[in-house]
This record gives sequence, C-alpha cells and structure tokens, in this order.
Amino acid sequence: MKRIFNKDNLLLFLPILILMIISFFCMYQSRFIKSIYSHHLAKQVLWYFLGFLLLIFLQKIKIRVLFNSSFILYVIGNILLIFVLFLGKEINGARAWFTLKIFNFQPSEFMKIALLLFLIHLSFYFHHQKISEIQYILFSVLATCLPSLLVFLEPDTGAIIIYFLLLFSVLLFSGIKKRWFVLAFSLLGIFMLLFFYCYFFKQDLLIQFMGTSFFYRVDRLINFHTGSGMQLNNALATIGHAGFLGRGIQKNLLYVPEFPTDFVFTLAISIFGFCGALIILLCFLGINIFLIKKIFLVHSYSYQLFIHGFFWIFVYQQLQNILMNIGLFPIMGIPLPFVSYGGSNMFIYFLFLGIILNCTKKERT
Repeated sequence: MKRIFNKDNLLLFLPILILMIISFFCMYQSRFIKSIYSHHLAKQVLWYFLGFLLLIFLQKIKIRVLFNSSFILYVIGNILLIFVLFLGKEINGARAWFTLKIFNFQPSEFMKIALLLFLIHLSFYFHHQKISEIQYILFSVLATCLPSLLVFLEPDTGAIIIYFLLLFSVLLFSGIKKRWFVLAFSLLGIFMLLFFYCYFFKQDLLIQFMGTSFFYRVDRLINFHTGSGMQLNNALATIGHAGFLGRGIQKNLLYVPEFPTDFVFTLAISIFGFCGALIILLCFLGINIFLIKKIFLVHSYSYQLFIHGFFWIFVYQQLQNILMNIGLFPIMGIPLPFVSYGGSNMFIYFLFLGIILNCTKKERT
C-alpha cells in the first residue's frame, strides 16, 4: 500500500481526497433539496470506499492479463449494452441502467474501458505491422460504431462523444498518416454543412430521414440556451448568489433537477462559492498534470496509449460538465469526475486509475 500512497502519487491522491470531501458536502446538502436524495451521502461514502479497495486490489494483479483479455471485455460490454435496451430501467427518458439492490449499474460506463483496451489491442497489431494502416483504421472505426449505435438507442449522447474521443486519441497516438485526419475532418465538415443546411432550410426532409425523436434530440443540443429553461436558469441564479465564499449548507436552496449528478458543480459553488470552484479546478489541474507525467514515464506502447486515452476523456468530462453548468455547453448526462453522485462512474474512474498506477510501477515499465 505504501507503494501506492507515496509522494510520487501525491499529485493524484491529494486532489482526489479534496474532491471527495467536496462531494460529501454536496451529497449532505442534497438531503435538504429532495427526499429521494436523502441516502446519497451514505452511498457516496460507500462508492468511495469500494473505489479505493478496487484501486488497491488492482495493484496485486498482473495487469497485462487485462490487456490480453481486451476482446473478451469488448464482447461482454456490447452484450450488456444490448441487454440493457430490453431489461434496463428507464430513468429520465433513457433506458441505460440495470437496477440492482444497492445501486444502478450503467453498462455504457464499463464500455469506456472495454473499448479503450480493444482499440489499444488493434493499435498494437498495427504498431507491430501485423495489419495494414487501412485495415487498422477500418477495424477501429467499426469497433467504435457498434457500441455507439447501441448507446444511441438508449439514448446517451454523452457516451457516444466519449467513445469517438477515445477513437480519436488512440488513432492520434498510433502514428497513422496525417492525411487520414485531413480526410476525416473534411468529410465531417461536408456532413456538418449539409446537416445545417437541411436543419435551417429543409427540416421536413431532415425529420423524414432522421425521425422525429432524433431530430428533437439534436434540436435541443443546438438550441440549448432556449431549451434548457428552469434547469439552467436556476443553476445560473444559484451560482450568481453564491459569492466568493459561498452560503454554506442551506435548507431552502433554489431547486435544480439533477443537482447531485449533472449539476453538482453548481451545488458545490452554492456551498463553497467561487473559492470552492477554484479549488475544484486546481484539483483537476493537479490530476491532469499527474496523468501527463505518467504518459512520459512508462515505456510500454500499450500502457502509454491507455493513459493517453484516459487523459482525453477525463479532461473532456471536466470541461463538458463545468461549462454546461454555466451555460456555455449543451446539457448532457455527463457527471463531474469524483464529485458527482453515482457508483458506475466512480468505479470506472478508480478502475482506470488503478490500471494506470499498476502500469507505472518501475518493474512493469
């Protein structure tokens, strides 16, 4: 255990401990907002406890076995995504969770790590010239599209973005020719031009092609300022009245739906003020610097790729959650790492970090 909680990892664990304390205060505040949030604090303490146990356990195993099992994990992840469409519990219009006795399990969270490991497996074959560049790109895109399609049916737009961000990060690090990125962004640009032309001038055609449900999902993302209504307005009002040091625990806080999850950053500001927001940002900065240092510390190509992929989605999740709380990004179901309430997201991030710490042991580099 001393090899994990040492001065070399201080830049990781000190920010996590601070974020944990902030999260506990936010969960305690939640009990005064809505009755269904009354057990959130106890459960969040449990998630953190189990998360640290998972992190310690991962230091005892041969991590290469996990990388070698990437295809099996990828298949299991897709099977879970299929099952959840039929057997999952619908929450806020999305059928994305398995309901267990203690908590709800979200397969799309597990798919983040399964997809990354499988993409690394494909990149390893390309890196050692066992498959051609075009084969590698094609297999990687198809491997990302399958879970993205399943998650799209839930629906969960945020998870789709994360999956393709993982694809981009792995392809970028793998050293493929730049012309593929030029081609990809050119095709994406043409698609976006055609889409927005139809959106503004041929909406009937777009609805006929995409379907009413998907069109209105896209419409809410594009017009997020006008479509957010009470949720965003109350969040901005809460932030505006927080002051520099916050207002502490309040029993009559202005209500914002999804306060402990999507809008936990607003909840933290209401308690700790802009000083608290600055502390959260500094904590994430510390973890981000820790991850960047680890990328250059390890020598294994697969391990470097794993840390690189996690870094991209970790930073994205920070930015997406914080900026949607202040009205600069559209509202999606993207939790704030280590602060938002939830077991699935907490376990996956401790799983990521446990693997990274194992990868960066001296004897494994």
